[in-house]
Amino acid sequence: MTCAIALTSPELVLPPPDGQTPSAVVLKAPENQPLEAAVSDTAALLDQQGYLIALFPAASAPTLVRRLHTVRAVLESDRIALLPIDLPPLAVAVLARQLRQLSMADFSPGVLACAARLLAHYIYAGAQLGSVARLEKVQVSMAAHVRSWVPGSQFGVLSHPTPHVVTVGRDADPPAPGFTTQLTIARGQPHAEWITSSLAAAWQVSGVQEVPLPAESARWWGTPRVAEFAAAIPDPSVLYQLVASVRREECHWCGLELIGDRCAFCSSPLLRDEAPRALTAPHRPTRPALAAR
Repeated sequence: MTCAIALTSPELVLPPPDGQTPSAVVLKAPENQPLEAAVSDTAALLDQQGYLIALFPAASAPTLVRRLHTVRAVLESDRIALLPIDLPPLAVAVLARQLRQLSMADFSPGVLACAARLLAHYIYAGAQLGSVARLEKVQVSMAAHVRSWVPGSQFGVLSHPTPHVVTVGRDADPPAPGFTTQLTIARGQPHAEWITSSLAAAWQVSGVQEVPLPAESARWWGTPRVAEFAAAIPDPSVLYQLVASVRREECHWCGLELIGDRCAFCSSPLLRDEAPRALTAPHRPTRPALAAR
């Protein structure tokens, strides 16, 4: 059976990198669609695709999260995986695009859904901000808060994998990934030179792609004066190698294949005597294309 990738906002559906990568399904917010229609649409999608993997930012509105779980409960379906992703909105969109690329491979639905947790480790997510005064997702020093009141101040913030805050033009750039990445950027402010020139050059990215800013980005970063970025592995063959290299198990509850220590569809953990090392400490890719440059 095939597997559909779903997102909760049209801004999170990034353009495909080629003519083969399938698009993603957009699940409508509760205020835009009655529950009966949402249940009917999801049931039709399952009949057509077989399985559904829905990604959404972990900081999404509670009403949206409740709607997703309600639809799954009404359908009593074990073929829907709901994956809250603890990344900024643009990074969630980039991760979803990677899963869309892998959905054309020979991975089972269970492995594909679990791959989201693994691949998230290799996404470097951040933003260029005009102010960090209302930034709550990343710890900010008192000195940076004070500099937020200085006209013209700009800050570079890395939220994942390791939080890092720098003052643009004063501090060194955050540490670069140890592997080849492509930079995706979404502007909510016209000034993004730190990302497109300084950071892109320091990280030696393989390319820069510009997309619209997700609607949730301003709330996530605490300011509309934001240019968000996400650096991620662009090569589908490398993504495939990363996922294929992880030991596969069978979920003792629903019977689906999985990687890691928990099933993405039924949330059942592996039994203790068969649980492998959790996907919390990723190994470094060894493929030559990922060698540090």
